[in-house]
Amino acid sequence: MLVMRMEDLDPDRRRAEYAEAALEDLRWLGMEWDEGPDVGGPHAPYEQSRRLEVYRAAWQRLREGGFIYPCRCSRKDLMAAVSAPHEGRANDPDDEPVYPGTCRPSRSGEGVLDFSPEVEGPGGLNWRFRVPDGEAIEFVDRNLGVQRFTAGVDFGDFLVWRRDGVPSYQLACVADDFAMEITEVLRGADLLKSTARQMLLNRALGYPDPGWFHCELMVDEQGRRLAKRHDALSIRELRRSGKAPSELL
Repeated sequence: MLVMRMEDLDPDRRRAEYAEAALEDLRWLGMEWDEGPDVGGPHAPYEQSRRLEVYRAAWQRLREGGFIYPCRCSRKDLMAAVSAPHEGRANDPDDEPVYPGTCRPSRSGEGVLDFSPEVEGPGGLNWRFRVPDGEAIEFVDRNLGVQRFTAGVDFGDFLVWRRDGVPSYQLACVADDFAMEITEVLRGADLLKSTARQMLLNRALGYPDPGWFHCELMVDEQGRRLAKRHDALSIRELRRSGKAPSELL
């Protein structure tokens, strides 16, 4: 069974026509899904922009468990928090940088973070997940084999919620994978490091890890992944040029 989920959290880039075009292009490639925004299913809605209460409940559990803390750092530190952070190479500008710990509180006990003020919800503050520094997060990718990332070295305390009321990619994916009973996540190899982060969130929330399958990326002549910022050919442009689905596949 295949589930199509529209990850449309970023209000600045969310457009109905973009979502419709994505579904149309994927169908043209020959993909068919059993659940999704256009066909429904038992875990609707399938648009993340309509699932904020699910993410808020996950945030509340993390806060009650002492796994997250408020952060006052500027918007420049939050550039990659909402969109999938495309982590294909070291020092990738799209990846969330390792947080320097500016707002990181001291611990008052095992697994508990000492902070204030008391707040009713995540809005108005940035919230970060405190990673276990030095712990190696390891998993076996069903395509790329054994993967290993060290918390506090390969990635730092990461965002789970922005002060403008938008949950992060990491938190939304974890909450949805659990709620939608996802057993295997299929995505690009640029998101391997996100898997390590999401495994920490799963552990904190008491969720099981799904299986992971990361695909190699399509790249251009310079070895860069095909991306809009590099004027790369989109599926839509390849369709217009007369390419057939079989050629791309």
